[in-house]
Amino acid sequence: MGARDSRRTADRLLEQFRLADRASAEVFQLSGGMAQRLMVARAIVHSPRILFLDEPTSGLDPQSRLALWDILRELHRGGQTIMLTTHYMEEADRLCDRVAIMDHGKVLALDSPRMLKRSIDADTVVRVSSEGDLHALAERLAQMPGATHADTGDAVVRVYLRGVTGALRRVGDATEAAGFRVNDLSVAEPTLESVFITLTGRDLRD
Repeated sequence: MGARDSRRTADRLLEQFRLADRASAEVFQLSGGMAQRLMVARAIVHSPRILFLDEPTSGLDPQSRLALWDILRELHRGGQTIMLTTHYMEEADRLCDRVAIMDHGKVLALDSPRMLKRSIDADTVVRVSSEGDLHALAERLAQMPGATHADTGDAVVRVYLRGVTGALRRVGDATEAAGFRVNDLSVAEPTLESVFITLTGRDLRD
């Protein structure tokens, strides 16, 4: 790039990445979020066909993460192809058109976030907080009508259900019928985290 084009492009990118007011600052004076935005801006100065980002929001505070998400959406809407790696399932769900779930170097699934969430054969996930043998509770709840499967983790049991109305009441009743006390119940739709755990299991990764 010639000097004039490079200056023009730099000014435009500083505006786009909300860094124009820091144009004269030393890099070491920037916050973590600003530095990450600057690195992405630098990576697209030459208009690459594909932008590769390796965990671009790792270690950022929530505000900085949201700001970078907004910028990545702007780039994508402008026609930029982005290849993104992340451990944040919410990030993949919000930003990506297609998601590949990998484990030990192998692609286990590749589809849109919506289709991946449909793949676990559940439209409702109920989290049960209780005490005692949660694995035994999970086995019992997996047998209730409408349940496709159940698992444990983070000191709760997750029950995956399809086509069940009144899911909280039914799961609560089934928990008490199994001889367990319900400490807390919550209900949600399946998430990419649910898909990831279902495909890869709960063993810790190196």
